[in-house]
Amino acid sequence: MENGTLSFKYQLEKKEPRSGPGGITRGASVHEFPVSTGIAGVSMRLEPGAMRELHWHANAAEWAYVLTGHCRTTIIHPDGSSYIDTFGPGDTWYFPKGYGHSIQGIGPGECHFILIFDNGDFSEDHTFSITDFIRSVPREIAAQNLGISLEEVDQLPKKEVYFAQGEVPDDASVFSAQRSVPELTSRHRYPLDAQQPRRVPGGGTQKLVTSAEFPISTTMSGSIIELQPGALREMHWHPNADEWQYYISGRAEMTVFLAEGKAVTEQFESGDVGYVPMGAGHYIKNTGVEVCRVLIGFNSGHYEAIDLSEWLAKNPDVLLQGNFGIGKGLVEKLPAQKLFIKPE
Repeated sequence: MENGTLSFKYQLEKKEPRSGPGGITRGASVHEFPVSTGIAGVSMRLEPGAMRELHWHANAAEWAYVLTGHCRTTIIHPDGSSYIDTFGPGDTWYFPKGYGHSIQGIGPGECHFILIFDNGDFSEDHTFSITDFIRSVPREIAAQNLGISLEEVDQLPKKEVYFAQGEVPDDASVFSAQRSVPELTSRHRYPLDAQQPRRVPGGGTQKLVTSAEFPISTTMSGSIIELQPGALREMHWHPNADEWQYYISGRAEMTVFLAEGKAVTEQFESGDVGYVPMGAGHYIKNTGVEVCRVLIGFNSGHYEAIDLSEWLAKNPDVLLQGNFGIGKGLVEKLPAQKLFIKPE
C-alpha cells in the first residue's frame, strides 16, 4: 500500500537478501507483496558448486527461468523415478508440489534464476529441507533410518543448511549412467529461449510455454515478452490465471484496471516485479529507449488472453456505434484485427 493505494509493483532486487555459503535469495509472497495472492516469486543466485539443499514445497509447485549461468537439478518422484538435468540461460523447469529436489550452480560464474510458485502464500515456512528433517527427529531414529551410528549422526548438520557449498559436479559422470548426451527437452526441462517467437514487426516478440509444449507443467505457464521502445502490449486480460511479472531489462508502464473506475498506473524498471489479478484489464508499454524484456508467469497450465483489439474487431460496427455513441466513420478507424503488440 502506498498512500492508501494498492500497489501492483514490488522492487524485488532491492530487497535485503537471505544469504549463505555460495548463495543468495530474495523472495516476494503475499506477505511482502499484498496484491500477489495467487503467485509468489524468488530471485536466487548460486556460485559454482553452491547448492540449494535437497528440499520440497508443501503448498506450491515451482516453475523457473534461468537468466544467466548454468545449474543442475535433481528431483525424485513418488513412484521412485528420478531425474537429473542441466540448465542454461533461457531454460525453464517445473517441479510439482511436494516433489523433493535440489539445485546446484555448475559454473562458470554465477547462476541467476527466477522461481515462480503457483501460490501467493508460498513461504519458507512451507519449505521442508532434508537437513532440518533429519535433525528434528530423535538421534536413534536418524541412526536407524540412515544405517549409521549415533556418533555418525552427530556429524550431520545441527540445523537447516539451506545453502551449502560443494564441488562443481562432473556432468560427464552424472549423465553416463543415464544418457550419453543431455536432452534439449526432457521431463522437467523446456528451452524457452530456443523457441521461435511470435513476432510483430516493429513492435516486439513473445515466447510462450504451456502444458501443451511442456506436459508436466500442469499448473503453470510462462512467457517472455520483448517490447521495442514505445511499443504497447495492448490492453487485455486473462480469464483463467493471475499474472506475475519480472522485469529483466528496460523500463515500462503498466495500468491495472479493477472495474468501477478503479485503476492503478505504475512505472517499472529492471529487477521490479509486477502482478495482475485474474481477469483484471492491463497493458504494458515500453517507456524507455532500449528493448524491454519481461518474464511472465501464470498460475494455470493453459494460456488464455482476451485482447481489446480482437474483441472490438469481432463485434458488428452498428453495435460499436451504439455502445460508444459514435459515428460509423470513427468506428471504421478502430482495429479491424488483433494487434497483440502495437508499435509506437
